[in-house]
This record gives sequence, structure tokens and C-alpha cells, in this order.
Amino acid sequence: MTVLTGVKAPFELTQHAISIKQQGIDFAIRSYSHQAGKNLSLAEARALTDAGIQIGVVWETAGPHLNYFSRAQGLADAAAAYLMAQSVITQPSGSAIYFAVDFNPGSEEIEGAIMRYFEGVNQAFKAAWPGEQQYQVGVYGSGACCQAMISAGLATLGWLSEPREFLGSRDYAGYNLKQLASTILAVDDGKKISVDLARNNDGRPAGLFRVL
Repeated sequence: MTVLTGVKAPFELTQHAISIKQQGIDFAIRSYSHQAGKNLSLAEARALTDAGIQIGVVWETAGPHLNYFSRAQGLADAAAAYLMAQSVITQPSGSAIYFAVDFNPGSEEIEGAIMRYFEGVNQAFKAAWPGEQQYQVGVYGSGACCQAMISAGLATLGWLSEPREFLGSRDYAGYNLKQLASTILAVDDGKKISVDLARNNDGRPAGLFRVL
């Protein structure tokens, strides 16, 4: 497996798919959320696939604060994400949905509210697809957060967030994806877009997919 370079964008990439592929972009991370305007659409997924760009998805919450996280919230978010993946995008079985912990929780917070949230995520996925799980659960966050969820069997994939000063991040080598610095890409009609770069970890799957 080779190292792939990707972008994470909070906006639609349909019209930019060919342009960013020509600049060496192998995959694009897009959103599932309660905000329709920022979400991946089927038309966009097809445009990315047609351009030769793999797709990753992350469920993003309204804001990075501890009070958001609970088992009930994990259940609700995962049920919504699963419905989008299956009914809107036709995301293929075996690929991943990452769930974002986009701040720097301490050890007690990780073992408490964050873990309960991912317990809810897993409960919702198992209820939606009894037996073998259709989608892998991924976690986006600090090294400590990724390690804890994977060790607890609540996630199979870890996406290391960009601030290396976050708890456990500086020396965390077990990631599947790693967030890098933001950059500006020139696209069609002289426009420029601001995106975050990401890379996979050579030899580790990242749960990416294509659609038909």
C-alpha cells in the first residue's frame, strides 16, 4: 500500500474534482452532519469517483465541547450517519465513518463522556445492521483519544488530528489517517480553495471508498 495524499473540505468539491486530482490529490474527506449545506451528496460522490478520487467521511458535531458527548448523543449521531451512508450515498459495506472529537480532552474525559459517546455509536450501528457490522467506526481526535477508542474495541480506525500538542499525539504512530496543515489549491476559473491536507499511514487501511 502506498502513501496517499488527501484533502478535508467543509464544502462541496464536485466542480473541483478533476482539478484537485491533477494536483496529486488521491482522496477527499467530506462530512455527514445535521447541516445539509456541508454534507457529501451522491452527485458529489460520483464526481469524485469519476475523477479517480477516493472518498472518506466524518460525522462532525456542532462544536468541540465536552458537554456534547454522551451515549444518547452517540446513538443519535450514528443513526443519522448510518442513514445518510446507506440511503443517500450508497456507501459500500466495509468502509468507514469517522466520528470527530475535535478538541483536546483529558484522560478522565476520554474514559468518561467520550467513551460513552462511542459506546452509543457502536450500539446504533449494531442495531441498524444486526450481525456483522456494515460500516467500520473511525475516531478523529488526539493520539490519546484514538488509542483509547481502538483499545476499547469501540473504533477500528484512528485519524490523528493536526495539533501535535494534544494529549498523546506527538508520538502516536498507530494512526490510519493523519491530519496535516491547511493549504490553498488553485482550481478552475482562477479560483482558490482552502483545504486541510491529510495522509494515510503506509500499510494501514483508512476506510476510504468509491461509489457506483
